[in-house]
Amino acid sequence: MEQKIKAVQYGVGKMSIYTMKYMLEKGVEIVGAIDVAPQVIGKDIGEILGREKLGVIVTDVKEAKQMLENTKPDVCIVTTRSLFSEVEEAFMLCAELGINAISTCEEAFYPENSNPVLTNKIDELAKKNNCTITGTGYQDIYWGQLISSIAGSTQKITKIKGSSSYNVEDYGIALAEAHGAGLTLEEFDKQVASADRISAEERQKVIENGEYSPSYMWNVNGWLCSKLGLTVVSQTQKCVPQTYKEDIYSSTLDMTVKSGDATGMSAVVTTETKEGITIESECIGKVYGPDEFDKNVWTVEGEPTTTITVERPATVELTCATVVNRIPDVINAKPGYVTTDRIGDLDFKLKI
Repeated sequence: MEQKIKAVQYGVGKMSIYTMKYMLEKGVEIVGAIDVAPQVIGKDIGEILGREKLGVIVTDVKEAKQMLENTKPDVCIVTTRSLFSEVEEAFMLCAELGINAISTCEEAFYPENSNPVLTNKIDELAKKNNCTITGTGYQDIYWGQLISSIAGSTQKITKIKGSSSYNVEDYGIALAEAHGAGLTLEEFDKQVASADRISAEERQKVIENGEYSPSYMWNVNGWLCSKLGLTVVSQTQKCVPQTYKEDIYSSTLDMTVKSGDATGMSAVVTTETKEGITIESECIGKVYGPDEFDKNVWTVEGEPTTTITVERPATVELTCATVVNRIPDVINAKPGYVTTDRIGDLDFKLKI
């Protein structure tokens, strides 16, 4: 009988409901779960999933190392925060113990262009202990592989332009806060937008110090350039607050966002390359009004020009299914911090 892949769920919030469900459906054995929240620590993951108890209790993050050493999982699924520095503890622990890790952390998708020092630190430890660390999710396909596949059918490219919107309510408080949701416009300008008003030299210094807070498309543009073999000459980012005509209640923030305050933001990242191809990508993350919905539109301009539109994508479910389908790829990848552009295209997995 073929041995099951053993996994530990690191972070038992909104996203984990789907990653755990999908892992169980595809034959992965969940041997542990980790969280910081008192309300879930000590609970059986079956209770969290709304089904019978499964005999797997959520462990306090303070006891994570001991639990991982005892359970010896093949992979750890990290669904906690959005910035690379915020998942450092989880990644370094997995790298130290030689455990493969996959995260939904958006910056982890291509962190070498926003936090190269920490990327190299994790890479070296993972190589030393023969494991693979990576980031994946919705962007792996809908901002990445889908676009590179269209490019593969194009004779000449002059520009790649993309826009994707998503409801921050679906992902949890970390993502909502990262988009400035709930801030006044003055607070947004000071806490979010001001980071864009620096020179390229100043930005590079911030990046090298590991203090840069990129929008999601910053890392996506880096991934696309790597995948397409393009050389980055310059990259800029501009974050603009989004507002709504009426007050909107956010269950994630547990507050009412007043009309005129920031419901989230639009971030536009423009990348110029040595090869003359411009990549301009926009992500719009906000608390949705009743008339708003997810949309993903990309255009590859050139010979020929092609546009693809995905309306109302189930971004949460697509993110989590991508993570689970990536498990065998990551287990079989070379050691180190390996971004998915170097792991290969993602295929559907009937069973894992």
